[in-house]
Amino acid sequence: MKATYKKYILDFKRPSGTSRGVMTQKETWFISLHREARSGIGECGILRGLSIDDVPGYEEKLKWTCNNIHLGKEVLWDALADYPSIQFGLEQAFLSLESKDMFELFPSEFTKGERVIPINGLVWMGDEAFMHQQIAQKLVEGFRCIKMKIGAIDFNKELSILASIRKTYDQNQIELRVDANGAFSPAEAMEKLRLLAPYDIHSIEQPIKAGQTAAMKELCGNSPIPIALDEELIGITKVTDKEELLLTINPQYIILKPSLVGGFKGSEEWIAIAERLHIKWWVTSALESNIGLNAIAQWTYTLQNKLPQGLGTGSLYTNNFQSPLTVENGHIGYSKNKNWEENLMESLCI
Repeated sequence: MKATYKKYILDFKRPSGTSRGVMTQKETWFISLHREARSGIGECGILRGLSIDDVPGYEEKLKWTCNNIHLGKEVLWDALADYPSIQFGLEQAFLSLESKDMFELFPSEFTKGERVIPINGLVWMGDEAFMHQQIAQKLVEGFRCIKMKIGAIDFNKELSILASIRKTYDQNQIELRVDANGAFSPAEAMEKLRLLAPYDIHSIEQPIKAGQTAAMKELCGNSPIPIALDEELIGITKVTDKEELLLTINPQYIILKPSLVGGFKGSEEWIAIAERLHIKWWVTSALESNIGLNAIAQWTYTLQNKLPQGLGTGSLYTNNFQSPLTVENGHIGYSKNKNWEENLMESLCI
């Protein structure tokens, strides 16, 4: 077996804002496996500034992985505990290599085009007019669950945007999720949660920065809005540490980004613990290309989680890859009338 890797830069259609700044490009890497006449591909979706594997020597670790591919998926997965995005890329690549269709990793009613997955519509940070424009468009597109990034513009303006939504749509018509990306300080977080509460918010992701365990525990125990841990899960690789974190903080939800938490295996470890502790969860993509998003969506369908998932990021880029993934009426599906981009492996030169 031979393994190779390739860097690829995804270009946003328009700058996309979070509380950590504005993104115009997203770096990603692909691992490909070749054995006889068969090939497999996986995406290593690193997020600079957020992934624990955003460290010097990332490319060297990819090279090491490819040079040691003979060790196999399980041995390499364990050896790459500090490189969750490479763990995820490897999982995909091996599944791809072993599949009849290299892009159909989890055959199901979803990949047959018979079932779809409910997803949230993502509203990026920006000025008030831009955020209103995005929300209006998401409603036209049939979304009934909207996730709004908060924490970058004036908080009172964000409250006014939420108020304007609730004037027209109650919580039975539109589910509102907000994502603070750690923008609040522990001192101000509870007051801001109280101010958000009248707008019937489904949940708030990561109100304060990760790593402040005592403060997060207190928030989760007293917040008028259910709290979802997101960045808090990044960098926790041992099962015992995962259990300790959830036992200590006891959040209402956790959010799983396979690229950031060790792929399918790492995510399933979190899910098993969460379900044992009666903590709910959902899956979110981490700005991967359609190659990684395809793998996440197929896997997510097999989990049969009824909550809206965070899988609507495939249309963000000007140079994404054509795929059968489609988003219609607030759901992601697999269209048998659309195909993968021709000669995709050749175009990536892998």
